[in-house]
Amino acid sequence: MRTAPVMLTVTQLNAYVKSLFDGDSHLHSVFLSGEISNFTNHYQSGHLYLSLKDEKCVVKAVMFASQASRLRFVPKDGMKVIVRGRVSVYEASGQYQLYIDDMQPDGLGALNVAFEQRKAKLAAEGLFNLERKKRLPPYPERIGIITSPTGAVIHDIRHVLERRYPAAEIIFAPVLVQGDGAAPQIVDAIEKMNRLRCADVLIVGRGGGSLEDLWAFNEESVARAVAASDIPIISAVGHETDVTICDFAADLRAPTPSAAAEMAVPNQEEVAALLNGYWYALHQSMEQKLRQCREALESAAHNRLLTHPEETISLRKMEVDSLSFRLTGQIQQMLAQQQTNLASLSGKLDALSPLKVLGRGYAMAWDENGCMITQAKQVAPGDGLRVQFAQGTVNCTVDAVEIPEPGGVQDE
Repeated sequence: MRTAPVMLTVTQLNAYVKSLFDGDSHLHSVFLSGEISNFTNHYQSGHLYLSLKDEKCVVKAVMFASQASRLRFVPKDGMKVIVRGRVSVYEASGQYQLYIDDMQPDGLGALNVAFEQRKAKLAAEGLFNLERKKRLPPYPERIGIITSPTGAVIHDIRHVLERRYPAAEIIFAPVLVQGDGAAPQIVDAIEKMNRLRCADVLIVGRGGGSLEDLWAFNEESVARAVAASDIPIISAVGHETDVTICDFAADLRAPTPSAAAEMAVPNQEEVAALLNGYWYALHQSMEQKLRQCREALESAAHNRLLTHPEETISLRKMEVDSLSFRLTGQIQQMLAQQQTNLASLSGKLDALSPLKVLGRGYAMAWDENGCMITQAKQVAPGDGLRVQFAQGTVNCTVDAVEIPEPGGVQDE
């Protein structure tokens, strides 16, 4: 007996189908590879909406903001990716889709993205700034080489150095240049070269290869060791078209290892030509200097001062005699003038001498205390006086004192 059909709403149907998807453990965590198309970045919500397709089919997908925020690259249309997520139904539209939890570029795309991300990070830190770059020494004595001991690189570099500048000593540090252990060995070799000051310039590199083969020179540890080196470093990784992060961190990038060897040292032929030029310039300068000295010597040899020194001595004696005569005359003139001045001053002093005044009939009187008497009112009758004449002294007593009236004239 057939059961009656159950009438469902669209919502009920979609919910039922969704429960079937959600109940299937095979759809809880699936890995898919495909090419992104119809990519939409919903910047306001942070959700990513896209489709994944292969040669025949397509499936819609969404990556919510919480998962999308962990991506280290920006997905784009045409990018091949590997995603992990769950399959379910979006009830509102009744369409099944993939809810992505994680996304990585597929194949070489992953390495390219990692390269760009690492490059941007180190550039932001200033590891590639031009002001950090060191100049190569013009005439290095020791060249440090960090590369594989088995490849052709070491032989090419040796050949160039021996041909171009055999005076330089080669210090070789063999390392792995690809694989898991390559980066630590390269870092250790750079640090050891710096610690021991083994070289004046370092060449770090290897021959060409795929991006995976060159990846050791894209490692962050290698880039930091190159940037931190006190010894200038030339990066010589791969061929001219190959670019690694080591190239950006190094002080100089060479398109090939052989070119790195040419950059590291001067050309001995050019050095020889330069030295020859210096020698010629020095020789010319010395010749000119000797010629000038010879001319000066010849001129001195004909100088009368050297050929007849007695004439010069006689002339100098005459000058000394003339100066002595002039000096004697000036001294005598000065003495005569001083004698005249002395006689004049002596006459003036003699005229002012108290003895000269006394000689004309005047006298000087002192009281008993030795005070000079200049006025009659200074003494009184009975006072004793000492009177000085031009010749001799008289001690006497005052009998009377006569003081003239004001306006009157005292008789002599």
